[in-house]
Parts: sequence; structure tokens; C-alpha cells
Amino acid sequence: MQQKLEGFMVAIMGGDAREQTLAEELAAAGALVNVTALPVKNKTAGVVVCSEPEECLRGVGAVILPVPGINEKGLIYCPLSRHPITLTGNLLSKVPAGAPVFVGVARPLLVEMATRHGLRLIELMKLDEVAILNSIPTAEGAVQMAMEMMPITIHGCRAFVLGFGRTGATLARLLGAMGARTKVVARRYEHLARITEMNLTPVPFRDLPEKISEADVIFNTIPAPVLTEAILKKIQAGTLIIDLASAPGGVEFGKADGMGIKAVLAPGLPGKVAPKTAGLILARVITRLLLQEMAGN
Repeated sequence: MQQKLEGFMVAIMGGDAREQTLAEELAAAGALVNVTALPVKNKTAGVVVCSEPEECLRGVGAVILPVPGINEKGLIYCPLSRHPITLTGNLLSKVPAGAPVFVGVARPLLVEMATRHGLRLIELMKLDEVAILNSIPTAEGAVQMAMEMMPITIHGCRAFVLGFGRTGATLARLLGAMGARTKVVARRYEHLARITEMNLTPVPFRDLPEKISEADVIFNTIPAPVLTEAILKKIQAGTLIIDLASAPGGVEFGKADGMGIKAVLAPGLPGKVAPKTAGLILARVITRLLLQEMAGN
């Protein structure tokens, strides 16, 4: 990466292997990167490991939080650190008003604190650029899970994809390319038309109850209760459900287990199956946004 962010100081607080890659890439672009609660794999010029969050935030023009952000108590997601850290309003008050705070998904507490201190919250997972690119490792990870958990091959299996958003479209395309007999459930007529154009089988959402019994594996991408008890009763025992929707997902998991249906919630697959790729995606987008920041746009 070229030296584009020369001299810009940014704080990365917590995170996992994605943020490790992000720190290295931002430093390679010329940024001065403070990190806390995030071990650095290699000694990288431009990356400073700070023992205290106050030190990490000193003099920065932007803050980067992990993709999962903070929980309802303010604890920052930092699985690689022995010492958990809590994000407080007092800490955020040290960041200049108007500065961007990047996070994957913002929970209400973070939204409230950022608003109170006049900071600009940027939810990366709401950006098409990030979500579309992230759909690639998500789809690959979902297929990998199915291959490990099913007694049959993807090729020739009867796969259902619920939803035709950014992840659903990528996953459906991948399954079709691997030879799965893929049905895609969607509501919008233009999506049903696109599914047909992709040489996959469209299923209008209203037809889900009568068609779902055909499935060997179901991938849900709809963040709403779609696989309810009534629908689960129509699914054959032994069917695998992989729920990729945001927590709490779209499956009544307790009911599925009692019916002999294996259902698993699989959030955050990019960070688990391809953390370097996921980190490079974050670096690409955050670098562009920081360049706009430096240009005053």
C-alpha cells in the first residue's frame, strides 16, 4: 500500500486477527497507529502498542473499534487480550469532536456515547462496499460448514437459500457453481427474476411452507423469525440449517433441536474463516474514508 495516510494518527482498540491485519495495512499506508488490547504479530513501523486506553487515544484523529463493537456494559471485543477494556464516555471525551469512530455494528450504548460527545459513528457493515466484499468469505465459510456437517456432497444436494440480499446472492451463486440444486427464497419480483437469470430456482416467499420439505440443507440470511415452529414442522429430520443472519438469527433453535433438525447460528464468519481477507477489506474501505477525512470532505 502506498504512503497515502502520512502522519494521520488513528487508534485501534481491541479486536482480533482482522484488526491485526488492519493495523499493519494502515501503518504501511503511512498512518501512525496506536493499538490497545490487541497484540501485534510482528514489530511493524508505525504501530505503537499502548498499555492504557487513554494513551491509545492521545492525539488521534479517528478511532477504530472491532467489528462486533462493544457489549451492553461497554466492554470492547478483544479476544486476543488477557485484559478486557471498557469504553466509557470519559475515554471518548478525549477524542476531538467531529472525529470518526469506525465500528462494524453499533449497539445502543455506543450510539448514545458517540452522539453525546459529538463523534461521527460509521457502521462499516452497513456500507455496501464492505458488506458485499464480506459476503465472499461468509459464503465460503457457510459452504465449508455444510461440507463438514453433512453426510453428502454439496454437488447434487438440495440447497435452499433464504433471502437474496448481499450475502444470499453470493452464497446462491457459489452453491450453484458447485453443482447444488439450489432454490432461493425471496419476496421481491426483481430478485426472483435475477435468480432465474442466474440459472437457479426462484421460490416466492409465500411458497416456502410447501417447498421447504425438499431441502437437504438450508442457509438463512434473513434477520427475522422465518424458520418458526410451523415451518420447522415441515422440514425433514436430518436437515441441516445454517443461520447466517444477525443474532438472534431467524430460527427457533430450541424447537429445531427437538425435531431432530440440526440448526447452527454462524455469525461473523469472515473473521473466523478468512481473517486476513476480512482485515484487508476493512483496510481498503477505512483507508479510503480516512483519505476523505484528510481532504476535508
